[in-house]
Amino acid sequence: MADMRAFQDAVIDWAKGGPGGSASDLAVRLGVGAAVLLEGQSDLAAVEALAARRGRDLAAEGVCVVPMGGAMSVGRYAGLLGPPGLGLRLAGLCDEGEQGFYDRALERAGVPRRGFFVCVRDLEDELIRALGTARVEEVVRAEGDLRAWQTFLCQPAHHGRPRQQQLRRFLGTKKGRKIRYGRLLVEALDPGQVPTPLDDLLASL
Repeated sequence: MADMRAFQDAVIDWAKGGPGGSASDLAVRLGVGAAVLLEGQSDLAAVEALAARRGRDLAAEGVCVVPMGGAMSVGRYAGLLGPPGLGLRLAGLCDEGEQGFYDRALERAGVPRRGFFVCVRDLEDELIRALGTARVEEVVRAEGDLRAWQTFLCQPAHHGRPRQQQLRRFLGTKKGRKIRYGRLLVEALDPGQVPTPLDDLLASL
């Protein structure tokens, strides 16, 4: 795992304009065959949590999961890791609102679209819908965030919104909360509740 983290770090540095030699060398040494491109750290936490639940060690399988730091970076990462660069098989998740951008970026890089799966709004929204709002609130309570949640609900800006929207917004109101709940919500899922895009992504790897 540590070596795959080193490869992940090297790829992120490369995407920011650093040299690519380290990423290329590590890819060969570690036998990296595929990369999963995700928008951010909360998606990474969710994918890793589901893989762990299913007894899979993605790093041992030669799969590196890469948080890109935003959907607009997909073209850069696809170019570096796909056919124009390291030639890895690519997969990932994208939000429905950004699907057209992903399609164009992947086409430019010569990356097959079939490895990318679409969330209606985003992965947090998919997880909340899969669990149901009552179960998500149970997770919030179990994590000791009930007071923060109640304070959030008292704010006028959130009055009248559907519970699902309130929960989704709440997860993004404190640094690190989305990442923590990306893992926690996946761990709370029953086996048959896994959102289709996330389920399909793991099945494709």
